Amino acid sequence: MDTTVKDPLVGRVLDGRYHVEQRLARGGMATVYEAVDARLDRTIALKVMHANLAADEEFVSRFIREAKSAARLSHPNVVAVYDQGADGGHVFLAMEHVPGRTLRDLLRDPGRISPRQALEVLEPMLAALGAAHQAGIVHRDVKPENVLLSDDGRVKVADFGLARAVSSSTSHTNSGILMGTVGYLSPEQVERGIADPRSDVYAAGIVLYEMLTGVKPYDGDTPIQIAYRHVHDDVPPPSRLVPGLPAELDALVARATSRDPDGRPVDARRFLTEVVAARRSMSEGELDTVGVSLSDPTGTDHTVVVARDGTPPMGIASPQRPDQPTGRRPRRRRRRGPIALLLVLLLAAGLSFAAWYYAAGPGSYVQAPSLLNLTRPAAAAAAEKEGFTTNVVRSDFSERIARGHVLSTDPGPNGDIKKNGTIALVLSKGPERYDVPDLAGKTETEAQQLLEDNHLTVGEPTEDYSNDIKKGSVISTSPAAGTGQKPDTAVSLVISKGVEPVDVPDVTGDKADDAKRTLADAGLRSKVVEEAFDDTVPAGAVISQTPKDGKAPRDSVVRLVESKGPPLVTVPNVLGKPIGEATSILQRAGFRVSAYGPRSGRVFSQRPREGQAPKGSTITLFYI
Repeated sequence: MDTTVKDPLVGRVLDGRYHVEQRLARGGMATVYEAVDARLDRTIALKVMHANLAADEEFVSRFIREAKSAARLSHPNVVAVYDQGADGGHVFLAMEHVPGRTLRDLLRDPGRISPRQALEVLEPMLAALGAAHQAGIVHRDVKPENVLLSDDGRVKVADFGLARAVSSSTSHTNSGILMGTVGYLSPEQVERGIADPRSDVYAAGIVLYEMLTGVKPYDGDTPIQIAYRHVHDDVPPPSRLVPGLPAELDALVARATSRDPDGRPVDARRFLTEVVAARRSMSEGELDTVGVSLSDPTGTDHTVVVARDGTPPMGIASPQRPDQPTGRRPRRRRRRGPIALLLVLLLAAGLSFAAWYYAAGPGSYVQAPSLLNLTRPAAAAAAEKEGFTTNVVRSDFSERIARGHVLSTDPGPNGDIKKNGTIALVLSKGPERYDVPDLAGKTETEAQQLLEDNHLTVGEPTEDYSNDIKKGSVISTSPAAGTGQKPDTAVSLVISKGVEPVDVPDVTGDKADDAKRTLADAGLRSKVVEEAFDDTVPAGAVISQTPKDGKAPRDSVVRLVESKGPPLVTVPNVLGKPIGEATSILQRAGFRVSAYGPRSGRVFSQRPREGQAPKGSTITLFYI
């Protein structure tokens, strides 16, 4: 514990509520203080981000979002997040205060712990991660420093979501962050910077290796060297460093740290199931080796190793019973007579019967056969051949075992089982796949909810124009709708920007047919909505259009007004009138005049003589 009084935050009150009592620890991205929540009168842990992170607006924004996600987690093995806020440039988290130490503290001395103790830490750790995975949260920074061991023996996992906030706002060259986590990074985090629940499973496998051996599987002079080995080397079995460790532990480490994510359990819940099954298959002697008791902060070991037959192992003395010989001559017992002899004989008979019952009779234990990867009927037949029955207890997804085949059994292969006992079967449902829903026409919010309901996530969206899908709705997805995908696969959405706008050409004065072709070439439709007389525009030509210019949505309609030519007017009858007067009458009516005859005279013929003619047309007169 760091109790320095030089820390400027000690003694201050943040957010008008949290009185900082003392500094507990300082890490790569934050300092942790013990504080008192004056509003609720309780002791809390206050994690205050370092100034360089608090000055990054992007980090603060992401930090708040991740803190809200972590606050939704409610599990006995998760360090509760009570509040988040900022005060005078100090960005902080108010969290549950867990008196005790970290798993890192425990591993510093003696370095490694017994298999039983390792599993006592691993199982609640996986329970916490499993609850987070079920809520859609990936920890991303599983390591001994984030596993807390309380003074009353509880195991709690801290810092959910913080790794994502930090990694999104800091460079990978930041050795303070990378050096602290590179030993637990999965290959996909190193290569592609992506993480899903299987990445947390990988880190949990590394933590298990370290608990069993006292060291990380890889070392190097630089973080890059260590990261390279995560990508290119398989994690060695822990029994290579600690001979005599059960094969089940080697198998658990190998399963969790497969370089191919598909080779690992899909999340912490699935891995926890495998860990529990492996623990049940190990004997008491295999589980109990000399190590540090988790509940004893002094580090004193109280573990006693007991063999299967109940005798203490070599080198460990069993407690002396009060009735054992002490080296003095025992006093002669008085004879009890026939009754005592009868009791001895009955006791011997009872013990003989018990020995037979448990050694060779109905209560005896034998080894269970291996039924893995068999179909259900084949497994039942194989079990029946050995004198056992089977019972299907559930089905789980598997990337390795075909649908309908046996994924795991309880007890496992070669595990202890009573004669004529029942073997519980877990059948494979095959690879876990979810169909991409049809999101065409859905809003972005609706699409995100549907993807989450189908155990998928939203990828980076793109935009495109669409004649059919309204602006802001989904046009299509990648992968396409109806295709089966692994859980948490990112589905990219193509969002509609609406109908694509195009330039509107000016077709006024063009023949109507020519105008329609011009507009069609521009990606527009056209419609003559009106015909009108016009003194200046020839019949059949476009008088006006709407819209006239600018831009319009592709395939929208441009409305046209087509000319019927000049208006029709009544032709005056000028027969018999002097040519001069007749000409004036026709011109005032809007006609042109063409006259044939001598210098003067009266009109004796006109064409047309009566009716109507277009204004501006020519009337022909003959006079004598």
